[in-house]
Amino acid sequence: MKKAIAIIVAMLFVFAIASLAIAAEEKKVVAPVEKKVEEKKVEEKKTVAAAEKKFTGEIKAVNDKDKTITVTKKVKDKVTEAVFAVDDKTVIMIGKEKKAFADLKVGDKAGVKFEEKDGKKIAKSIIVKAAEKVEKKEMKKEEKKAAEPAKPVEKK
Repeated sequence: MKKAIAIIVAMLFVFAIASLAIAAEEKKVVAPVEKKVEEKKVEEKKTVAAAEKKFTGEIKAVNDKDKTITVTKKVKDKVTEAVFAVDDKTVIMIGKEKKAFADLKVGDKAGVKFEEKDGKKIAKSIIVKAAEKVEKKEMKKEEKKAAEPAKPVEKK
């Protein structure tokens, strides 16, 4: 009986060691493949993030000759200005309508998605808020500033 128990314990020990060796071998094979996949995903995210940037502000100048626009934005009393080159591939949207470069006007609020190539900022898309929406927002702000709380009536 003792021999049978010793043989069974020895066999279980051998199987346990063998299973650990097999499990460790599988991890070595899988780990490099997973790392490569994760590295590719990280690289793709970096290229997408580095490739396309955004800038939102007010159009200060439109240069028809050079096909460029100058957009400025103000953040905490600091004015940032950027000049964007516009090419044939640039998508220009005013409201929900696709428009041409000639339709851009100074004073419009615009969001520009762009790429930097050779030190130049090349616009991929320019999205201008519809003038009606901008005017309505400005009117609401003015109304709030102009509205004063009612003064209580004094009793005599």
